[in-house]
Amino acid sequence: MDRVRELLEAERRQALRRLAGLTGDFDEVVAASRDANVDDEHDPEGATIAFERSQVSALVLQVQGHLAEVEAARERLAAGTYGICERCGQPIAKARLEARPVARTCIECVSSR
Repeated sequence: MDRVRELLEAERRQALRRLAGLTGDFDEVVAASRDANVDDEHDPEGATIAFERSQVSALVLQVQGHLAEVEAARERLAAGTYGICERCGQPIAKARLEARPVARTCIECVSSR
């Protein structure tokens, strides 16, 4: 279980670093929008500031969701239910957990959706 804790902690650290980077990116986009021409929708140079802000915001939500998955996996580990499929109650294959430490279901259950 020490290996699992290490994997989950590494996932958590990576997600937090990514979130910090994205938050900085978002702040930069917002700051740029303050300094930019108000009519950015007609900018012939490419993506609008609103689009960039929306894109970064979506990535932030994705990383926050992954962080929540990591925290839930850590809670399952503490409760002794980590590695047990939430759908069928069978053990989740070790290879799956190594590839995706936050997995809640076994391959068979994921495949049968």
